[in-house]
Amino acid sequence: MAKKISLHEFQSYLAARLAGTSNQSSAGLLGIQAGSDYWLLDLADSGEIVPLTPLTTVPLTKPWFAGIANIRGNLYSVVDLSAFLGKEATPQNTSSRLLLIGTRHGSNAALLVTRMIGLRNIEALNPVALAAAVPTWADEVYLDNEGRRWNKLKVRELLADEAFMAISA
Repeated sequence: MAKKISLHEFQSYLAARLAGTSNQSSAGLLGIQAGSDYWLLDLADSGEIVPLTPLTTVPLTKPWFAGIANIRGNLYSVVDLSAFLGKEATPQNTSSRLLLIGTRHGSNAALLVTRMIGLRNIEALNPVALAAAVPTWADEVYLDNEGRRWNKLKVRELLADEAFMAISA
């Protein structure tokens, strides 16, 4: 028979395991696709990933503001990341996901993305110099061994960006 442990012991065990891996940032990036673009987020900033739920549209908002989602009784403002970047709107289908990015930073914000790619190792990517002026929340770019361009999304800076917060049309 398996030994029973208390919830406190289990949480302590998990905290110790996470502390042991916190200095290994190599696998701490989540890869997502928004339209035709590939993005990386620090795993600590990525938040929860949920299947696309019905969105309630909000009148008089910018086209990239996808609406409001009710996730387990909490309302989240949803931004279509691809449309926010001035590209095509994300199709709302079975592979689309909501990435709840703001919870850690005290904001109920979510990004509508085309699909989740999975964990990425930063050591397997090559940094690329930026030629054009880009916002501070997207000023790191990498190439993988297949030639795909990965932009690193800095969630805290994105949530502080005035353009991201100004949803009224």
